Amino acid sequence: MSGKPKLHYFNGRGRMEPIRWLLAAAGVEFEESYMEEKADLTKLQKDGSLLFQQVPMVEIDGMKLVQTRAIMNYIATKYNLCGKDLKERALIDMYVEGTTDLMGMIMYLPFQPADTKEKNLALIIERATTRYFPVYEKALKDHGQDYLVGNKLSWADVHLLEAILMAEECKPDVLSAFPLLQAFKGRISNIPTIKKFLQPGSQRKPPTDEKFVAVVRKIFNI
Repeated sequence: MSGKPKLHYFNGRGRMEPIRWLLAAAGVEFEESYMEEKADLTKLQKDGSLLFQQVPMVEIDGMKLVQTRAIMNYIATKYNLCGKDLKERALIDMYVEGTTDLMGMIMYLPFQPADTKEKNLALIIERATTRYFPVYEKALKDHGQDYLVGNKLSWADVHLLEAILMAEECKPDVLSAFPLLQAFKGRISNIPTIKKFLQPGSQRKPPTDEKFVAVVRKIFNI
């Protein structure tokens, strides 16, 4: 287990996508191993690779890390994206938890029954525009800086950009009432490592489609 980090997951977004984003933002090249059959997951479970029998799992620095938040904390700390002190880290953690909640709603939408999707989509837009995005807009307005915390790129910024782009896939004009977030999106999208990740042909995954949903359902018998 040396060289590039190796990511074990499905060939889709899910809980691994924020990890891909964070590695890409840090300028770290990584490899991926995709699970396509139940046997692929069973093999990882049986050989002791998965501490809690779950993916995502990332091989990095001689370890097999599991649990999305633990993986992201390790990467953010390793690449100096977690703030300069305890107070900054607390702010970053709060902001990341907020975007995690919003992205979780979006992530599960394709897995929900067809007759509930319209209602759940409306709830996502309502939460994004009344609960989550106003917080980040106010933070940028209050301190007048380019980044959410400490006027330096952190994983809170990376996570927020990912959440913004996911929300825009649900409703393209979702940022219409948030001019500072519109400017933030432009700034963070043009950071060279992130700009590269946003280009066609990168390891960024497309929106979840029926094929991805079918693979996940098959592997987990759901």
